[in-house]
Amino acid sequence: MGSLDKSVPEKLAPPLDATAEQPPLFDGTTKLYTCYTCPFAQRVWITRNFKGLQDEIKLVPLILQNRPAWYPEKVYPPNKVPSLEHNGKITGESLDLIRYLESNFQGPSLLPKDPAKKEFAEELLSYTDKFNGTVFAAFKGDLVKEAGPAFDHLENALHKFDDGSFFLGNEFSLVDIAYIPFVERFSIFLLEVFKYDITAGRQKLAAWFEEVNKIGAYKQTKTDPERAG
Repeated sequence: MGSLDKSVPEKLAPPLDATAEQPPLFDGTTKLYTCYTCPFAQRVWITRNFKGLQDEIKLVPLILQNRPAWYPEKVYPPNKVPSLEHNGKITGESLDLIRYLESNFQGPSLLPKDPAKKEFAEELLSYTDKFNGTVFAAFKGDLVKEAGPAFDHLENALHKFDDGSFFLGNEFSLVDIAYIPFVERFSIFLLEVFKYDITAGRQKLAAWFEEVNKIGAYKQTKTDPERAG
């Protein structure tokens, strides 16, 4: 797997706050407006890294709690991250952007050619919002009863293909990228706050965690919140 991972460690630029000057817009540079600690933006950052696009796509990190006024005024009116500046336009929404990078840039493929895997990928990508919403809602209710089925859904999905530990078997894909930023955060939070281990009794989910954490493109996006702003 490592041989497919073309990502290389990079020196991260400090994030921009309200006092920062705006980088030139539409100067021919492809830019990913991001936040180092945002799980939605992390999806696009992982995809960029895995495809080896560090030179092609420049990171423009923002401090969301104190973001520059020029960002919604001149760059992306919805005022969210991630957004991508490419070919004279700005687009957003993390699931759309990881597909956009897959379709419009070179690098190792992150979507399967196999029709059964392709169909399952679409099914799992369309479930991500429901998954996140279910787990977030469970924080305020009966956690195990409400969030448990969502994690069981992932455990069952990981049983679908037995040729590897990822959602699509032996292929690390956009599906893994869509889920890992959230599952990782849920895992840490639920263990610390509720003493709930999401991998207990979920062997496949535990193995998936282990495998994804070997991927350099992902490991490089796990930044220290203190440093990342």
